[in-house]
Amino acid sequence: MYTTEPCGFCRTAKALLNARKIPYDEINLAKDPDGRAELASKTGMMTFPQIVIDGENIGGFQQLAQADGAGRLKHLTESEAA
Repeated sequence: MYTTEPCGFCRTAKALLNARKIPYDEINLAKDPDGRAELASKTGMMTFPQIVIDGENIGGFQQLAQADGAGRLKHLTESEAA
């Protein structure tokens, strides 16, 4: 998960993953303008957080919450663990 500070959606996304007991690596780009530019180039998005699971860009918090609500998040993280 790519994050920045301050970022309410980043905190909420981390809370959702923690509640689902889904481990994640956090890459904080708050003080990394080159990292931000690289992320925007890779994903086409300038917003935070950006969640990537097994190389697939899920999107931001809203897309994460939608994937969770649809049961897709569990499926994605189970396939990553396999």
